[in-house]
Amino acid sequence: MTLNRLSISDPIRTNDILRKYKLRAKKSLGQNFLTSEKVLNEIVDASKLKSDEIAIEIGPGIGALTEKLAEVAEKVYAFEIDQSLIPVLEDTLSYYDNIEVFNEDILKVNLDDFVKEHHLEGKTIKVVANLPYYITTPIMLSLINSDYPFQALVLMMQKEVAERITANPGHREYGSLTIAVQTQMDAKIACIVGKESFIPRPKVDSAVAVLERLPKEKIDIEDPEFFNKLIRSSFAQKRKSLMNNFLNWLGRTDENREIIKEVFKDCEIAENARGEQVSIEQYKKLATDLQQRIKK
Repeated sequence: MTLNRLSISDPIRTNDILRKYKLRAKKSLGQNFLTSEKVLNEIVDASKLKSDEIAIEIGPGIGALTEKLAEVAEKVYAFEIDQSLIPVLEDTLSYYDNIEVFNEDILKVNLDDFVKEHHLEGKTIKVVANLPYYITTPIMLSLINSDYPFQALVLMMQKEVAERITANPGHREYGSLTIAVQTQMDAKIACIVGKESFIPRPKVDSAVAVLERLPKEKIDIEDPEFFNKLIRSSFAQKRKSLMNNFLNWLGRTDENREIIKEVFKDCEIAENARGEQVSIEQYKKLATDLQQRIKK
């Protein structure tokens, strides 16, 4: 096998590409190049991509994951913010005719318009990405709340963030980010990725999280704006009880205290409960009941 036909993720090929183009990972963009064939295969397996499905990749780097996606998906659309990597990708991915690379910031792309412009309506589209640590949460939430309902997001991120979005009530990592994700997506960790799998090595381990869209009937939040305000208030000061956080939010009056007590009782929430002890279903009922009582 010639050097050019080694997998891009092979450390020999990766280092050859970095030398050829005099590349160095840019800390400002959170770049770390994945060099583990095993991990790449686990990411693709976790995506469950089929030959008639579309993959959107964010931050292809030098193309290691892009290559693997192109081998199974009908088409891969990759968004790379670093202009210096565009000619590199044109070279490393030249063997594939089902890849399009865009030199764009994914946070500035209207993905709903993109889907329409590329006539992808009706297609199953999955987002697969090795996200930079520093911008993981904005990108993830942008994708979840996009006008286009992506079937699944398969995202490599800092292990701690993956633990937060998959946490259960009562776990120390359970918080507002957990709820923002789990009210719309079923979230699980597919695998843990050690820091030794990258060039250069990051300081922490990563994890591959799989987020699959919940059926519409399970996303039954009556007033999303009020619900989001309630969740932000619930975790405004994590060391304080839910009661105290709500009083800070609604105002410290005897009337509000009594309303909150009544709602807690109806939702089977202890008066001294903290935000991380309340389930998403309880939060949904809490938001509905509290909003009705406040309006009276």
